[in-house]
Amino acid sequence: MNSPVIRLEHRQHQTLTPRLQQAVRLLQLSSLDFAQEIQQAVGSNPFLEEDPDAHVAAEGEGPAPVEPVPSWAEVAPSAAPVSEATWDRESWGPAGGGSTRNHSGDGELDLVEMVAAEVPLRHHLHGQINVLPLSERDRALAATIIEALDDDGYLRLTLEELRGLAECSPAPDETEMNVALKLVQSLEPAGIAARDVRECLLLQLKEIEPAQDRDLACRIVSNHLEKLAMRDINGLAKLVGATPAQVEAVCERIRHLDPRPGWRFGPSNTQFVTPDVIVRKVRGVWTATLNPDVVPKVRLNQVYAELFQRHRDSKHSELAAHLQEARWTVRNVEQRFATILNVAQAIVKRQRHFLEYGALAMKPLGLREIAEELGLHESTVSRVTNNKYMATPLGVFELKYFFSRALPTVSGGACSATAIRGLIKDMIEAEDPSNPLSDAQIARQLARQGLAVARRTVTKYRQMLKLPSVEKRRRHS
Repeated sequence: MNSPVIRLEHRQHQTLTPRLQQAVRLLQLSSLDFAQEIQQAVGSNPFLEEDPDAHVAAEGEGPAPVEPVPSWAEVAPSAAPVSEATWDRESWGPAGGGSTRNHSGDGELDLVEMVAAEVPLRHHLHGQINVLPLSERDRALAATIIEALDDDGYLRLTLEELRGLAECSPAPDETEMNVALKLVQSLEPAGIAARDVRECLLLQLKEIEPAQDRDLACRIVSNHLEKLAMRDINGLAKLVGATPAQVEAVCERIRHLDPRPGWRFGPSNTQFVTPDVIVRKVRGVWTATLNPDVVPKVRLNQVYAELFQRHRDSKHSELAAHLQEARWTVRNVEQRFATILNVAQAIVKRQRHFLEYGALAMKPLGLREIAEELGLHESTVSRVTNNKYMATPLGVFELKYFFSRALPTVSGGACSATAIRGLIKDMIEAEDPSNPLSDAQIARQLARQGLAVARRTVTKYRQMLKLPSVEKRRRHS
């Protein structure tokens, strides 16, 4: 039997200090999550305060020095939060939510007061019901259906369930509920109170003219909605006994209908991306600067820090920890944005042709090139480019968009995958709608231009661009 043995071993391993652990955690956050993190730190740490005089480095200033950031490969993996800056508008009145109204000195109405207020869907429908000559019972049943609608404008509950919810005596029967449903479905917007997509579209088809097109559209929606979604024009033409051109024209009108009529009303939940870096051309040179809106204005409260240093003793260990954390936070905030700015400037330096000419001029670029130039670890650059955005004259792009692998050309050079996707997009946009290009044809055209791209790669890139297949792009004249 083996007996337990105690022995000493010397091992060398790397550990991260608490400050570097905080730096790593802050570096991975998106601008929204980072702002929330700093706001929580300011609220919980007495040695941190907002700095109203904070400013971002001007365009003429050089890049800030970058301290080495610990490799992400050496840190225990953690879920990188995925979020975007959002703007939630109030349901009533202009954005900002306040009821204060400003009038100019000459008595003119302020422009803010002229912004149209957003009316919720239910308020809009109740307003129509209230002006109709209905009995109190009919109005109550219609109001019950209106209150049961979801944000899409659909009625997800059955009429049997709504009968139990209606505050009427005696309880309404099935006929009364059907009449109330038809009444609500006759209101604006068309398609409201439908119980599925098919019924929603049928309610809107009543407005299509001429009657021949309306009848054909109703037959397609009622019986062949799946083929309509697949854009199978030839198959639909055989099923409904019409020419492909007629079916194509009717399907195009159906596609312009609104499958979610409730979205026209109520607060908008549109999500906006706030760029971390802004790129401009200054005196003929492309320059990257930090977006001042995403840089938190935070600093160390020197008054509290000096008072604590004068009167500190062993009883104030908790305050000492807060002071140390506050210093780390201020330092790491500066470090985070210095790293983001330097990575962005290195990207702009290499992708200036993209800024001048568009996606077709994108050069192949790897994380290692940027990491070697800045003296960072490759995994650090990878985390910097995730959830960080750059605003350019061509649009807002995530930093990782500018990185793509090199694909060899026939001449021995290299072309980026982004440039090839741009070529594919241009080919599809310029194709004949009645005779669109298949993925194999696109691959052959690319080969004639010296780009050896497989057909399956073309298919993958087309799907990344969210472009439909050849049959779904075909149009019948």
